[in-house]
Amino acid sequence: MAGVQNMGDFLKSLCRANDRELSDWLDDKCGYRVHFYALATIFSGCGLYGFAIGYWRAPLQGIYSGIKLPLLILLTCLANALLNSILAMVLGSRLTFRQTSLCILLGFSLFSLIAGAISPVAFFLTLSLPGPVPGGSVVEHSLIMVIHTFFIAYAGIVGNWKLYQLLKLSTPSPAVAGQTLLAWLAGNLFLGAQLSFVFRPFFGNPHMEVQFLRDHPMAGNFYLVLFDSIRTLIESI
Repeated sequence: MAGVQNMGDFLKSLCRANDRELSDWLDDKCGYRVHFYALATIFSGCGLYGFAIGYWRAPLQGIYSGIKLPLLILLTCLANALLNSILAMVLGSRLTFRQTSLCILLGFSLFSLIAGAISPVAFFLTLSLPGPVPGGSVVEHSLIMVIHTFFIAYAGIVGNWKLYQLLKLSTPSPAVAGQTLLAWLAGNLFLGAQLSFVFRPFFGNPHMEVQFLRDHPMAGNFYLVLFDSIRTLIESI
């Protein structure tokens, strides 16, 4: 594959995030090597960041979260692969199934690269905070959630912005690129939210035991919990 002979070449190109260089990968006919490099980046970057997320609760929770975060992204990509490809064709992007899957993987790869780079900062920030204690740690737990939400949002914005720039070069018009990206985001967020509900906990609640999955993880769904939370909030006003 021209310009990408190994993982090092892939990471260098991804760090440069040159739109035209990434666009050339979509036109390559030499197989799925870049797909594998993208998956390796996702598992490495999100694995490190997942460990930083869960470590405050307990080292074991860090290990669990380091496993679950990349799995969450992988399952979201796999489950929505066909839907995203159909949406791309319906919206006139002219992207093939291979190109669609690679576009999404590259977006998540850049997200994972940024998350992995931030993970040492997030980890040492976690070490600087008081650990969880019975009956307390509410402030620390809330602070960690807010900080990580900011970090994840930053990595997600950069990754999706770069994905939009890539789509502008690979689709007939900026309007089609924007519509395609929004359609992909809607599908990925819809499924990803439910999968994150099934895979909880990630941060780890200081008042609950460390678990890989909650008891009865398939009971209920994210949207029902969100609806109940909104209803409770309205009733309290």
